[in-house]
Amino acid sequence: MKKQLFALMAVVLVLSMALTACKGAGGGPVQIRWFVGLGTGTDPQQVEVEQALVDEFNATHDNIELVLEVVPYDSARDTLATQIAANQGPDVIGPVGWAGSNAFYGQWLELTPYIQKSGFDLTAYDPALIDMYQTEEGQVGLPFLVFPAAVFYIPQMFDEAGLNYPPAAYGEKYVMPDGTEVEWNWDTFTLVARMLTIDANGNNALSPDFDRNQIVQYGFHPTWSGHPSYIGAFHGTPSYYTGEPGNYQAAIPDSWKEAWAWYYDGIWGDQPFIPNASVAGSPEFGSGNTFASGKIAMTVTMLWYTCCLGDFAAAGNEFQLGVIPVSADGQVHSRVDADTFRIWKGTQHPEEAFEVLAFLIGPVGTEYLVVGHGDLPAAYGGFPALPDYQQPFLDAKSAQYPFVTSWDPILAGLAYPDVPSAEGYMPNWNEGWARIQTFGDLMGNTPDLDLQREIETLEADLTAIFNR
Repeated sequence: MKKQLFALMAVVLVLSMALTACKGAGGGPVQIRWFVGLGTGTDPQQVEVEQALVDEFNATHDNIELVLEVVPYDSARDTLATQIAANQGPDVIGPVGWAGSNAFYGQWLELTPYIQKSGFDLTAYDPALIDMYQTEEGQVGLPFLVFPAAVFYIPQMFDEAGLNYPPAAYGEKYVMPDGTEVEWNWDTFTLVARMLTIDANGNNALSPDFDRNQIVQYGFHPTWSGHPSYIGAFHGTPSYYTGEPGNYQAAIPDSWKEAWAWYYDGIWGDQPFIPNASVAGSPEFGSGNTFASGKIAMTVTMLWYTCCLGDFAAAGNEFQLGVIPVSADGQVHSRVDADTFRIWKGTQHPEEAFEVLAFLIGPVGTEYLVVGHGDLPAAYGGFPALPDYQQPFLDAKSAQYPFVTSWDPILAGLAYPDVPSAEGYMPNWNEGWARIQTFGDLMGNTPDLDLQREIETLEADLTAIFNR
């Protein structure tokens, strides 16, 4: 009965969309539909701000009537799929992240002709952020909200261990306790993490007296960033499949295999510095929010994680920020989570849709949606891609966490997005992503794995998933 009701509602919605599409044919303003629900934006407070922005747009544009279409998150994917299947998709969709966009891979408009025709200024953005949205189909998005990665660390733990802090700028060396300067790479990071992993007797993981069964402090854990695709992306970001539809082949890059071996050894090796899944999920270590437990010296995660350190700071704890280490290839491979707006490639009004998109990600849209306008609070929490609006965000973070001496690692991190994204498209994305997570769970829970064999099994399983 529920399926029948949903199907009936979908038909009614599609018919209403068809009637909407006719508007403007007689010389009136073109109607552009903005679909919200595939990502954030459906809470009543957010909808209030979104509608205020729509009203602002309509008051200043005679040629377009912007219509807000909010669909509950749980049904948004099915609703959008139904509309697109009926060739009645909305014009602009978002904000939406990589995962939500992947469900409709191949449905996004190539923006280059409209960027060029409108004279849209790309120079305001770091070129790396533009490249994030380049696919084989062209430029399918533009930056809006960005969340660069950094090393979050607890300075008190470094002080107690007699260690210098991680570099705060890319290209800086790390100073060892004896004063020698070394490259801030993953080998250095690992050595420091082992020196910061302490047992109940005060021995670190390098000591012959270290007791791995009584660890009270770990040097590192990727708090909420432990999916194997994230672990791999910090060491290199090539594509992990090849071929054409029906003949795909999973191809885990060597850099990812090496990163996974490093991660697994960090948990189960002779000198551990990463908690296993059981420890990381325990109340003693924050029930998953490990860094906030105050027992993890370093984590590597994205800017959005600052949402979840309020209690940590309120308890008198402090953190600082450092830059991502250099990988084995001599390059920095970091990550930038991102949300933006997309245009459906089947839109009947691509120029007008791009005009709306440019408005949403531009100064007015950013002010309403990200900064806050007048008495209206911001609709979305996030770091604006537009440089002119980044300092107010950082000022707010500085007020929240006044002990942070520099947010420069965040700004510098904008130049190092993962291209392609760690959450980038793969065939049957949801199932493939879940299968890779299962492999990650296996690493976190199981000592004495034949890791090479498990990776080979993963590749075989992914190949089958990609070709379903």
